[in-house]
Formats: sequence, structure tokens, C-alpha cells
Amino acid sequence: TAVNLNYTATSSIINKCNEAAKVTHVVTSKRLMDKFAFDLQAELVFLEDIKNEITWKDKALGFLDAKLRSASAVTRPLTGRSRSKDDPLTIIFTSGSTGDPKGVVLTNNNIAANINSFDSVLTLTEKDTIIGILPFFHSFGFTITLWAPMILKLAAAYHHNPLDAKQIGKLTEQLKATILLATPTFLRTFLRRVEPDQFKSLEVVVVGAEKLPQSLSNAFEERFAVRPVEGYGMTEMGPLVSVNIPPSRNRSPDKQSGLREGSVGRPLTGVETKVLSIEDSKPLGVNEDGMLYVRGPGLMQGYLNKQDLTNQAMQDGWYRTGDVGHIDADGFVFITGRQSRFSKIGGEMVPHVLVEESIHAIIGETNSAGGISAVVTAVPDEKRGERLIVLHGELDRPACDIVTQLNTTTLPKLYLPCADDFFQVDSIPTLGTGKLDLKAICELASQKVNETSSTSS
Repeated sequence: TAVNLNYTATSSIINKCNEAAKVTHVVTSKRLMDKFAFDLQAELVFLEDIKNEITWKDKALGFLDAKLRSASAVTRPLTGRSRSKDDPLTIIFTSGSTGDPKGVVLTNNNIAANINSFDSVLTLTEKDTIIGILPFFHSFGFTITLWAPMILKLAAAYHHNPLDAKQIGKLTEQLKATILLATPTFLRTFLRRVEPDQFKSLEVVVVGAEKLPQSLSNAFEERFAVRPVEGYGMTEMGPLVSVNIPPSRNRSPDKQSGLREGSVGRPLTGVETKVLSIEDSKPLGVNEDGMLYVRGPGLMQGYLNKQDLTNQAMQDGWYRTGDVGHIDADGFVFITGRQSRFSKIGGEMVPHVLVEESIHAIIGETNSAGGISAVVTAVPDEKRGERLIVLHGELDRPACDIVTQLNTTTLPKLYLPCADDFFQVDSIPTLGTGKLDLKAICELASQKVNETSSTSS
């Protein structure tokens, strides 16, 4: 069972993952260990050493195995039995954006179902080449950029650093790649550092992990003549739930029928979605916001050695996503925020993302370095329950001016932060997958508020 470790995490987090998955040996490279200086509580097996031990006889036997023997005949001597579709294929640890990572156990069938659904939606062919920049400790990277090319008739090329835009641009141009899977964070980097001609072969750009702002889609399309579409998923679903279909891959006469701006698309084949009330778990109707539940063939076996958390997350075969959203009359899914990205202020639920979008509309979504310009989080407040905090980079205007402009929007007054709630930081914490590191953001906000309180007292 493969366990791809998050090399952007700390040694402490990686060791926790190893302990949970009973990993005793880590296959890695000397160059990577020199770069990150990890202190891992496991025996290290270096690829450079293995390479020197492989003989021409090993290569010949490997070639014959691949050409003449069935998959079960190859694997049976290694495992002592044939592999079944319900056997675990991988353990992928969640990003830890809201807490400690959890080990998600995904089976052969989970991964195969995801690949088949992705193929049926995008009509992949042997003429396609995927640029693989998402890390394999990310479920999207593991399932689609690693396994899909091995199962389907398409090619793939990989680059280890998704932020190395110049090399990714060169690789895409050289191979005339057609498919790019990314996050909004990575797209912002490409906008600044990739030349238009380098991406002219791209036909499909699918973005996930974070909300895709329309302004970012517009800017990307204007520069590269291909419009990104948004998809949705989570590690627990292996990961795909829904995706918008790019017009270039829509087999319907109406090329726009599979795409709805602002949504994360319709559920994939075999995947079902429903929305329940957050307060009493009653089913909600069309366009009513509530907690999103999903189920389908990609649903995990469970969390590794955490049956209590598995029981909390999975109810009667449905997975409680933790995302708040609604489904429109045509079946398109809209995500309006995470439950963890809401604050209860004065008895009302205040969505961080909505406030964030209003701030971005005033100051711009990105800073001079191409990163996100501001993020909204919250800290405890004795009077109102919670207090909104805005972490940001260098601003081109005072915070009080931003608050004044926010007052002219349609946001309820309860949603508006004060000028004293704005704090400048060196950078907005993000994870290796490109997601916002919500846990680190919350901790940084608390630190800034505490420092201000100490100074004023």
C-alpha cells in the first residue's frame, strides 16, 4: 500500500503520518533529503543506491514480466495472493489545513472509478498529454496525473515544483500538452511568468482546491486563450465529485451546456449529492444553502485507525463534506464556503469567503508577488462570540478607506470588519497543495491580535 508523504510538511507531521501508517522504510533521494533536512524516524532507502544495484538481467526480467505475464501473476509472488478491487491502494493524508492530517484509505476501485469518470467527462484520447505538477501526496495528483496515464491511452510529463512557472511553460510548449490540472494559486504564478505561446496547445485547464475567482478566469483566458473551469472534490472521495465540462470537450450540440460559471460543475457519473440543513439535518430544496453531502464509488474505506472520525464523517453511505453550498435546478453544485470558514457573530453565521471577495474587489485579488492579497479569518470575542480578522500584504490605501468602501457594498453591517481588524503580514500561509493553510492563518491572526493587545495595555 503506497503512502506518499507530504514533503512540504514538518518532520514532526511526517513522523506522525509514518507512525499512523506503520511506515518503517521511506524511499527517497539524497538530493531531497539534503534540501529539506528532514529528521525522519524511519529507515531511508535512497533511489541513487537502488539504481546502481539494478543489473541488465533485472531489466530483462522486468521487460518480460511487463510484456508476457498478467498483473495478478506479477503481484501474487510479492503479496502472497491476488489483489482485489477492495484492497487498499494508497493511504493519502489530508492536507491538515484545519488540523492534524488524517490518513484516508483509498482502494483500487476508488481510484479506478475516479479515472473512469474523469475520462467519460473529458473524453481523453491518445493525443492528450497531461502536465503533472500536482504532488502525489495530493489525491488529485495521485489519481489523475499519476494513475490515469498508466491506465488510459494518454501521455504525461511531470515537473516537481508547481510554482516553477518558467520550466512548466517550457515543458508544455515542448510537448504540446493539452491538459493542465492546477489550483488558483498556481494559475496566478503562470499569469506572471509564462509566455502566451507556451500555453497555446492547452485545451483543458481544470482548477480545484480553492474557489476560482471569475477575475482570475478572465485574466487567464485573455492571456492564454483557454478558460479555466472549476472542479470539486476531496481526498475522502478519491477525490473527484464534480467538474465543469470545457466547451472543447463537450459532446453535446450545446457546447456550453456542461458549464456554469461560479459553480463546481455537475456530479460525475455515479456520484450523488444532496444538501441538508446545518441546524436540523432536514433536506433542503433547489438553491437553498446548507451542508453538502456526497456519495459514490470513490468514497474511502475510512480514516486510518480512526473509526470514531470515520463514523462522524460517513452517515448511511454519505460523506459529510464540511462544505456549505447549494444545488441549482439543473444539478450544478455551488460551494459558498466551508463550515470552518464561517463565524458566528451576534448569533448569525458570517461567511469569510463572501467578505474576502468584497475586499478583493476593492484592492485586487493578488499582490505584487502574485500571491493572494488578503484573507479573512476569525478570533474569539467576548462580546459577539467571534471577531473577523483580515490578514493582508502591503496595501495601496489605508484600511479605513477599505472599510469605507465595504460600507457601500450590499454586505450586511454585521459582516464588516473594522479598520483595527486589518493586520499586515509578510505572506499568507499556504500548503504545498496550493490551498490556504487555514490552521496557520488562524494562529497567525491570534498572534497579531495578542501582540496588539499587549502593546496597547
